[in-house]
This record gives sequence, C-alpha cells and structure tokens, in this order.
Amino acid sequence: MGIGQPVVLISSYGPRLCGIATFVEEAREFIQKIYPVRDVLVISHIDGAGEGVFPLIDIKNRFWWKPVVKQIKKLDPYVIHIEHEYGLYEYVDERGMGDGNQGFLELLDAISDYPIVVEPHTVHGRLKDFEENFIYELCRKVDVVIFKHEYQKWRLHWTFSQRKWQMPTNIIVVPHGARPDMQWKPEEIPRLKEELGLNKLKYLSNNLVGLVGWIQSNKRWDILTSMWEEISQEIAKRTGQSWDLLAAGATRDPNHFCDYQKYIQEIELLEQKGFAHYYEFIPRGEIYYKVMAVCDFIVLPSVDETQSGTLARIIALNKPYITTAPMEGLTAQTLDSNGGLLFTTKQMLKEK
Repeated sequence: MGIGQPVVLISSYGPRLCGIATFVEEAREFIQKIYPVRDVLVISHIDGAGEGVFPLIDIKNRFWWKPVVKQIKKLDPYVIHIEHEYGLYEYVDERGMGDGNQGFLELLDAISDYPIVVEPHTVHGRLKDFEENFIYELCRKVDVVIFKHEYQKWRLHWTFSQRKWQMPTNIIVVPHGARPDMQWKPEEIPRLKEELGLNKLKYLSNNLVGLVGWIQSNKRWDILTSMWEEISQEIAKRTGQSWDLLAAGATRDPNHFCDYQKYIQEIELLEQKGFAHYYEFIPRGEIYYKVMAVCDFIVLPSVDETQSGTLARIIALNKPYITTAPMEGLTAQTLDSNGGLLFTTKQMLKEK
C-alpha cells in the first residue's frame, strides 16, 4: 500500500479488449514505477477487473457517474486522470437517444474539488459542432487536458478562432507513448521466434514484413494482402532474398467480422502459396511487442486514425515502418519520429 494520496485513473480497463484499456494498463504500470509511494488505482466500467480496480461505471444508468463520485470521495486522490472517448461515457435511453456525454460533464462538476487531468482520444481535424462545444466545456472544467500531437492543438486553435472562442490555455501535448523497455537485440530475435512458436514453421522466411494489431475494417489489411504476392516476387527479383508476410492479430468487434473473414481468407490463400503466415494472438501486453519485434519492418494501413497505439509501439521498438497518408495522427507521428515512410496509393506502397 502507498503512503500518500492515491492517483486515480478513470477509464475502460482489462479484460475489456479496447485500445484505451490496453493503453491504461501500461500507463498505470509506468505511473506506479515513477511514484512508488502512491497507489495507482482505477475506476473502470463494470467489466473491469484486477487488484486496485473498482468496476463502477454502468453506462446503462443515466447517472452512472454518482457511484464514481462516491468512490472518489472515499479515496481522496492526489490527482484524477481520466481517459476520454465518447463511446465510453455515452448513455443511450430506451428510444436510442444518446445524452451527448452530458453525464461525463456532470462527473467533472461533481469532482471539481480535486485536481483533474483529462486525456481525450478523439481530437481530430473534422470536429462536428457538438464535438467543438464538448472540448470547449471539457477544457473549462478541468485543470489539464492532454493532447497527443501538436497538430491537434493548432487545429483546435484554428477552429476556435473561426468561432471567435478563446483558446484554452490548459492544453499540453504529450506524445502517444509506449514502453521503452520492450526492445531486443538482433541476437535475441531467434529466442523470441521460438517463444512464439514461429521457429516450427520451416517454410517461413527469416525476413518478415509485419501486419500486426487488431483486425478491423478501418485497418485495411486488404491493401497489403491483395498486393503481397506481387511485392514478394519483386523483392526476390531485385534482392535475391525471400521475404514473407507475418499477419498477426485478432478481431474484437462483431461489426467488423465480415471484413475480418475477408482479410483472413486472403492471408490463408497467400499461406497456401508459401508467401505468408497468420498468427492469431490478442494484441495486448508483452506479446504485442514481441510479435512486432520479430518483424524486420511493419506495414500499418489505415483509413481512419486520429492516433495509433500500434504505431507508438512500433516507434518504441525502433522498427522501420510504412503507413497511410494523409491520415492525421499517423502522419503526425511519422513526421515527429522520422522513423517511417508514408504511402497514399497502392503503387506508392509497392514502390516503397
């Protein structure tokens, strides 16, 4: 037990399979390491679990935030750090009408006696009127708001200036982080492949291009899978080397299941021809880093992304990569890191 007031995180949390839950698991570990004298506790949705986790947020209840406030007062935190995405806190009534995250704003008012940091995950360049007003109200009610990229801040400044709204002064930019301790030397990669069971696949090349992460419609794995046989043959022709595609991940959203099936079928066809291998795993925890580590470089196609935890991990591993542009967060992360290439068309991807 810590001896000071705790740090309290409010967010989705494991075992829920969502990017923010995974992000918070790693962030919690990092904060605890930096501040060992304080407990780092989590108030999560009702499907959250684990030591120091209070699963209290029942979003089916319009006043889901009241049990959260009650627990906050019991814990008397040093600071409250909230991860925000609209879907996490949207109450929907029996008519199917959402409350526009009104409950979230009511929560902020109810815990305003404590220092509050909010990290919104949905700041982009195409804000609707509702989103613009929500961010304005959010910034007005809390002490610090964390954005992931400088472009988000200057874009918001431009948006607010068009409305003649005052730009908030409590926004800071903290780049999307990932664990810096998850790096392996080249001589350690064979051991990782053995640990993952990839060494048993005798047909798999030592040179691997990775397609790694959650498999869903906006990730557009088909951009690469539809071209990989031709690209692989071109690489062999130019370099004399054999390169295989390692497609690794899993699906989590039933709304994306049709595309998931299509992507997997394409990979299985490539596998039958000896050009690829599908490795199913849950992109979470250490294994996420290990699967990326065995790849020589990684392709990250996407058609809608404001920020990417997958790309943050790629950069933390110092892996070369290629990703879609122009794509707001992906492009900003790539330009900031100087670690990757950008493509817009299939021809550009093939040439790079």
